Amino acid sequence: MNSLASVLKKKKILIFGAGFSGKKIAMEMRNIGFEAFTSSRSVKYDKWSFLYDSNNNDLPPDEIFKGVTHILSCMPPNKDGSDPLLSKLENKLLDLNLEWAGYLSTTGVYGNTFGEWVSENDPANPVQERSKRRLLCEEKWINTSLPTQIFRLPGIYGPGRSTLDSILKNNIKVIFKENQVFSRVHVADIANAIIYLILNQNKFTFHKIINIADDNPCSQIEVIRYSYQLLRMQMPEKIDFEEAKKNLSPIALSFWEENRRVSNSLLCKELGYQLIHKDYKSGLQNCLKYLKLTN
Repeated sequence: MNSLASVLKKKKILIFGAGFSGKKIAMEMRNIGFEAFTSSRSVKYDKWSFLYDSNNNDLPPDEIFKGVTHILSCMPPNKDGSDPLLSKLENKLLDLNLEWAGYLSTTGVYGNTFGEWVSENDPANPVQERSKRRLLCEEKWINTSLPTQIFRLPGIYGPGRSTLDSILKNNIKVIFKENQVFSRVHVADIANAIIYLILNQNKFTFHKIINIADDNPCSQIEVIRYSYQLLRMQMPEKIDFEEAKKNLSPIALSFWEENRRVSNSLLCKELGYQLIHKDYKSGLQNCLKYLKLTN
């Protein structure tokens, strides 16, 4: 066993909220030697799963905390803006003498910048209520004495959850809005950027807030057009946003009300992380390979 594997053999992370990103992070962490456990709201007969449901006050058993060195929360805020992990387990986490704690947030906390670039140096100015709640949780994490890093994420996609999947499920609207751009990130880069930062934690300045995004913010229709090309299907006629918005749900409409480009300069230029998928083309090609493997 090499020295890195030997060191990681002694590392244990608890990941609260094992959704799309949490599951991928856990898998990649196990691949490098971490013991990575994920929370579930119900009992699962899986050695890597533990029970935690803050709404029902179902707290993890004490033994799961033995030897824990790292914590990651992927849990969204409660409706009142409280954090579902800190509200129940903050004192427990503080007693663990953690090496690192992470919290997955959203670039929505930057609000609408009308297509301009945003970086970690820009002030948060959330517009949507859900983003305001996220910012409250960010502040709660930072104000603890935990060694916390906040990861601000844009639109997340990956195998099983991409524009390709939406097209095949006939669950897509081809909407065009002039000068509208979105930033996005492949789930593999979320997992691997976090791992990179943990492994190199002592090599550079510890930043409390980090954006994880790809290099190429662009319009949604550009991504949709490329997805149809990969699937060798004909893209339907685009719908103008002013017409489409009459039939959009409030939450779908809210995504179109913000327009920003998210900078990854801190992560990739200053801290040296190399993206696996630098743009949506690389990321969607990866998603297509997964589709072919599973069909």
